[in-house]
Amino acid sequence: MKAGIVGLPNVGKSTLFNCLSNTKAQSANFPFCTIDPNIGLVNIPDERLNKLVELVAPEKIVPNSVEIVDIAGLVKGASKGEGLGNQFLSNIRETNAIIHVLRCYHDENITHVEGSVDPLRDKEIIDFELKLKDLETIEKRKEKISRAAKTGDKNSIIELNLLEKLITIINDGNSINSSSLSVDENNLIKSMSLLSIKPVLYVCNVDEKNIKSPSDELKSIVSNLKTTGSNVIVLAAKTEEEINELDNYDDRKMFLEDLGLSESGASKLIKETHNLLNLSTFYTAGKKEVRAWTFKKGSKAPQVAGIIHTDFEKGFIKADVIKYNDYINFGSELKVKEAGKLKTEGKEYVVIDGDIINFKFNT
Repeated sequence: MKAGIVGLPNVGKSTLFNCLSNTKAQSANFPFCTIDPNIGLVNIPDERLNKLVELVAPEKIVPNSVEIVDIAGLVKGASKGEGLGNQFLSNIRETNAIIHVLRCYHDENITHVEGSVDPLRDKEIIDFELKLKDLETIEKRKEKISRAAKTGDKNSIIELNLLEKLITIINDGNSINSSSLSVDENNLIKSMSLLSIKPVLYVCNVDEKNIKSPSDELKSIVSNLKTTGSNVIVLAAKTEEEINELDNYDDRKMFLEDLGLSESGASKLIKETHNLLNLSTFYTAGKKEVRAWTFKKGSKAPQVAGIIHTDFEKGFIKADVIKYNDYINFGSELKVKEAGKLKTEGKEYVVIDGDIINFKFNT
């Protein structure tokens, strides 16, 4: 799971990265401070994992994680190579999701590449550049497929019709929405790794004052973003960075309580990114190790077993499943079994978020 932090220069991308990761990215008041993408592996906050650890007391704990990439700032014309455009766009192509940072605070000491603070305009600049790059990718693909389509190849004709449909959508100023395409159409365009259809989480980067008391301007921006069906969170990256630098848990908790928050924005952002990718979590729990695993929602037991090891999927026999709430209520695997709450499931079982599973397989 890999998410890229994107945005115009000087909107707080590197500051946000710093509060998400122990890898401290350089942060400075000038465009293109980030040239090579900084990468950090960030653990996903998980209260369920913590409770399982309390009950099991394992020798080892392995949480879920997400790879966060701090990508160089984009400017107008990036799709044509302006600024660090080509590098920026190729870095995005390698990610599964986009964390798009929008500057929603005013500070005369920090320059804005467009000369003024306007988050919705900034959003449109990046959206437009991603669409233009996708248009270029699609047109190149069309040139190649057209030759095969002229020979009468049925699959090439089907793909050519889809490519022409996508070109029309972009030229009409609209966005390609993968949910409006059929399964077959989505499979056809998968190899192109289009940028504008990647799932996006918009992060409104505000000052501390707007965390405590959101302004009407901020409320309007968030409302506008949500009307398009976008995923949005609000956080103060600079404040989050300060919280992250506190070593003591109680000090961090006091800081958050002073802001009227039950959890940090960084913690919420990581969880939202996980959800954005349609991912869920299952657990394995034993004295040697308690571990959280990521799986795609809707996956069946053998597929999920294969996440642990390919041999588990190939030789799948059955899955012993305990529901998370049952494990917590009864306090141990043994007591769950005694209460008749452990269920043995077969190949057609669809794994549920929070399941604690022990897979049986043939070697």
